[in-house]
Amino acid sequence: MMDFVIVLAALCFLMFVAYRGYSVILFAPVAALGAVLLTDPGLVAPMFTGLFMDKMVGFLKLYFPVFVLGAIFGKLIELAGFSQAIVGATIRVLGRSRAMLSIVAVCALLTYGGVSLFVVVFAVYPFAAEMFRQSDIPKRLIPATIALGAFTFTMDALPGTPQIQNIIPTSFFGTTAWAAPWLGTIGALFILAVGLSYLEWRRRSALAAGEGYGGDLVNEPAPFSGERLVNPLIALLPLVLVGVSNKAFTTLIPQFYGASHEFLPAVIGDAKPVVQEVAKVAAIWAVEGALLIGILTVLAFAWKPVMKSFAEGSKAAIGGALLASMNTASEYGFGAVIASLPGFLVVANALKAIPDPLVNEAISVTALAGITGSASGGMSIALAAMSETFIANAQAAHIPMEVLHRVAAMASGGMDTLPHNGAVITLLAVTGLTHRQSYKDIFAITLVKTMAVFVVIVAFYLTGLV
Repeated sequence: MMDFVIVLAALCFLMFVAYRGYSVILFAPVAALGAVLLTDPGLVAPMFTGLFMDKMVGFLKLYFPVFVLGAIFGKLIELAGFSQAIVGATIRVLGRSRAMLSIVAVCALLTYGGVSLFVVVFAVYPFAAEMFRQSDIPKRLIPATIALGAFTFTMDALPGTPQIQNIIPTSFFGTTAWAAPWLGTIGALFILAVGLSYLEWRRRSALAAGEGYGGDLVNEPAPFSGERLVNPLIALLPLVLVGVSNKAFTTLIPQFYGASHEFLPAVIGDAKPVVQEVAKVAAIWAVEGALLIGILTVLAFAWKPVMKSFAEGSKAAIGGALLASMNTASEYGFGAVIASLPGFLVVANALKAIPDPLVNEAISVTALAGITGSASGGMSIALAAMSETFIANAQAAHIPMEVLHRVAAMASGGMDTLPHNGAVITLLAVTGLTHRQSYKDIFAITLVKTMAVFVVIVAFYLTGLV
């Protein structure tokens, strides 16, 4: 029992300091190592170097270039005036009152096209800020709007989504990314309808209270310094090319390099060959290549206005990428340490007592995702430890593996977005807002997403749809 209390205390402490605005780069290791100290003091140093730092550096090794390129891409879109051009056209077509729907749609298209969630945050924020400012909608609602479009139904509910949360279950259940298409679509429609209704209610409440976009804000997009805005179709082109290129590179890179690739570095002396397992990095290479194409496209169409402010703009973008990536990497290290403690095992074992196979899986995955602050991390831990039990119980109840896949994927994106989640902290850092200002609405979307899993379970039991 005490082991469980220690894990819970570490989690609550980190959520508290994150909500209060303290740096998780500092407090994630404090929380993790505090839990280790109370569990086994002799493991503090080995856990810090061998697990926390190893996982933190491993995350940066893989994803830091994605953060930097995503931040540069978003900044160039902003400096080129592309965000203003698209926003102006969108408002003319849909009207100011549909700003939230527009942002959700853009986020959804990018994530369903395979663009990383973190990249979507950087790329869409300039559009969102400009659209919310022109529509006089409070800026504090931007994070929840982006979260609805990028972190929910296109991340793991819609069948075929290439996001990692929809790919992980395939190796455990022998399914494909298109598993349970009807249930996934039902869940996606529920999330979209309820989420948009909530955001619209919040917008109308702010309007009735006389609250506008807000003043004295930080991280505001730079004003366009060119003579005139480009055609909105040209402004859309970089976003379209990022999505299309990402899909193309995902297919072509493994074909070009094969399952693995090795080379001999040109150094003095006997050099060992450098071997790269392409399957583990192909998706990351694809995103990086797609972002480079997006960046070059912006430069090709808006060289002069971009170059006027590129020096300062790129510094700000890289600074934001450094902060966002370090925040997320610290969270990744925290989750790895917590998952290795006896208290975490207590939680995992207790969850096995839930009788219904689908409810058991849903609660187990979303609880572990919440504790680790990571959808993919929590799901990987849950399925690695309990997938055989899930499968046996499902087979006994004549539940198809496709349903297990969809429930696990959707549950991973439920309670993972607690205050200490890396994507949440990145989203708030990029938008220049705090937990106090915006997390309440993010949490409301989190609750909608969590409810959707149980809506899907009920739909399966009532209709038998898969």
